Amino acid sequence: MQMIRFLGVMALFALPAAGAAAQDLDTRGTSTGALDQEQAFAYSQAAVGRTLGDYRFRDRQGQTLSLSELAGRPLVISLIYTSCYHTCPMVTSHLAKVVKVARDALGQDSFSVVTVGFDAPVDTPDRMRIFAAQRNIHDPDWYFLSGDTDTIERLSRDLGFLFVSSPKGFDHLIQSTIVDASGKVYRQVYGEVFQAPLLVEPLKELLYGKAAATSVVDRLMNNVRLICTVYDPSTGLYHFDYSLFVGIGAGLLSLGAIAAFIVHAWRGSKPPVTRA
Repeated sequence: MQMIRFLGVMALFALPAAGAAAQDLDTRGTSTGALDQEQAFAYSQAAVGRTLGDYRFRDRQGQTLSLSELAGRPLVISLIYTSCYHTCPMVTSHLAKVVKVARDALGQDSFSVVTVGFDAPVDTPDRMRIFAAQRNIHDPDWYFLSGDTDTIERLSRDLGFLFVSSPKGFDHLIQSTIVDASGKVYRQVYGEVFQAPLLVEPLKELLYGKAAATSVVDRLMNNVRLICTVYDPSTGLYHFDYSLFVGIGAGLLSLGAIAAFIVHAWRGSKPPVTRA
């Protein structure tokens, strides 16, 4: 797992934006000047543990949606801008593939996904609807949202997401943020393309970890799911590994055989009983 996390951090440096140190960084998550990768990464990591505000957006049908309406289960948030012709479409398409892997492993309704257009004047509900359709994303628990400038700036600050204007549009950190059921930032995932476990493992922890258990039975079942839902790098998919149960069964059979042998030996060693 440490190697997987290391690869995720290294993927950060495949950003389309490079440059000298960022200048005049403000508290809203935007800055002037070039985007500095190390500063952007530090700013992003500082958001872990931060609770998101309850911001209001419009979905691709133009209906109002608040983040609080998505509370109660984990949430994956990605920020893009629709006029991006290469990176944002590729990032979203790859995220869709990983989301499918995660849903197959964890359940179709186990978490929600939000894609927010951070170029507020341009990323209207119509533009977000078209962007989603071009990626062939029709997941009912994946929301493509538009917000006003102030809302985008505050959300970006909460998420630790930096973006700056550039001649080709925007330079920005490529990140997907995993938020827990209470709205707190749990993990950042970086890179245009990343391995599925970087997203699925944190979601597993949130869904099946100790904090998610409500009873002894729930804790037992969650521990089984946490341990036995494993990633197969040869297929790029998750599957339920029954080898744990096979091992437990074999162990019980061995213990039973040993117990039977001991009882048999003990009975055979008893002296015969004579009666007068």
